[in-house]
Amino acid sequence: MANTGIKTLAKETAIYGVSSIVGKFLNWCLVPLYSYTVSEGDYGIVTFLYSVLAVAVIVLTYGMETGYFRFASHKTTEESNKVYTTTMTSIAATALLFVGIIALFKNEVSTMLDLPDYSNLVFLLAIIVAIDAFSSIPFSYLRFKQRPYMFMTIKLLMIACNIFFNIFFLLICPKINQHNPELIAWFYNPNFKVGYIIIANFLSSVVGLIALLPFIFAAKWRFSFSLLKTMLKYSLPLLLLGIVGIMNQNVDKLLFPYICKYAGIAKEVYQAELGVYGACFKIAMVMMMFTYAFRFAYEPFVFAKKNSKEDRAVFATAMNYFVISTLFIYLALIAGLDILSMLLKKNFSVAIGIVPFVLITYFFQGVYYNLSLWYKKTDKTIWGTWFSLIGFTISLIINILFIPKFSYWACVFASLISFAVMMILCYALGQKYYPIKYDLKKIGIYTVFAMALSAPMLLVKMPNLALTLVWRIALVVPFVVYAIKKDIPIKEILHRKTKKDER
Repeated sequence: MANTGIKTLAKETAIYGVSSIVGKFLNWCLVPLYSYTVSEGDYGIVTFLYSVLAVAVIVLTYGMETGYFRFASHKTTEESNKVYTTTMTSIAATALLFVGIIALFKNEVSTMLDLPDYSNLVFLLAIIVAIDAFSSIPFSYLRFKQRPYMFMTIKLLMIACNIFFNIFFLLICPKINQHNPELIAWFYNPNFKVGYIIIANFLSSVVGLIALLPFIFAAKWRFSFSLLKTMLKYSLPLLLLGIVGIMNQNVDKLLFPYICKYAGIAKEVYQAELGVYGACFKIAMVMMMFTYAFRFAYEPFVFAKKNSKEDRAVFATAMNYFVISTLFIYLALIAGLDILSMLLKKNFSVAIGIVPFVLITYFFQGVYYNLSLWYKKTDKTIWGTWFSLIGFTISLIINILFIPKFSYWACVFASLISFAVMMILCYALGQKYYPIKYDLKKIGIYTVFAMALSAPMLLVKMPNLALTLVWRIALVVPFVVYAIKKDIPIKEILHRKTKKDER
């Protein structure tokens, strides 16, 4: 039974992974495009604005995604549909209110964000936030109904649109402007590159919303105030958890301009440093891509399970495979670090040294997410808030104290330390309230092994790129061999495939 559960989880993780991993990879490919088409300072503005967007979306969904899974699970179709439409109504109302407020005070908000010349862009960002927050519920509906292929299709459509419009505005339009400027003079401004990145995002969000319309109206529209009150009681602690959690991930990028400004650093300098940091930070996103794919399948999978010992064994086994997979990704990225560096324009790649530490942070973050199932299963979501508050406080203090002296390196270690502390605390409390027998020895061996292999990869210098790749790939092999020998039933998988082919 445990193996069946793991197989189901693995299958859905793979499907969601197409939209999450492939999709985020395609968006990740935009980073080199940005490094060659916009300045470091402009990309610093983009990095800052997307950090604001990430926080705002969390605020406008206020934990209702998880609340929807919690209250729609194990219900009749009619009851779960009422949960769905009630959730959508609530999110739609608050999203429209948010857009209205920003429309009235866009100048004040843009000034507060230290971007007084970007008020219209701030308003457009607010519309994107509203659309993305509302769209999150129909996407959750697809996950709940176990329709990963439709989820994947719409996500990839949005990503394709975003890439197309980025290429159109940043590559095609400049070419047209050189030879036939009159063709695009009515809408194109060559100095508005930051704006076009945001516009491309807006257009892709609109396309996604249109594609979701059949599922928005898939259920008979019903709204229940009493149900909403019950859901909010569960979800609002998750709002604080979400805010603190996303702030923990973005506080460095959000505070970087303000701390540098207070320290007397020139605006051009700190915007450029933020741009370089943001670009190299995104190089490490492959680790996060897998974590997100795993999460999309894992959350509904967890809530569908009961609280039996057998189910807890499944969670422990899932943790083992998650750790092995993410550590392999970590080693693979370290092996190809020089190639990744070459994707960026030279003036952006100066911060490439942060990538190994960002990868470790993502690893801690992924393990923490797996551990966090205990407070969601036991409805003790307030603990998640406390963990995030502690992590946020650590990150905040380190950033405030050390950004003026160490620039973005302070941001890197602030995130790493805060997620390490959160992970440890979450495990310790989880064993008290919802004990799961994680194989700490196995997890520890794999972690130490991966770190030990990555050290010589980074420290031993080879005379050229080819030798460097050979050296680093050779160091990945022992990890793969050990994993196959100890935990990956490769022979069993191949045997089953052969039998299937014979049939």
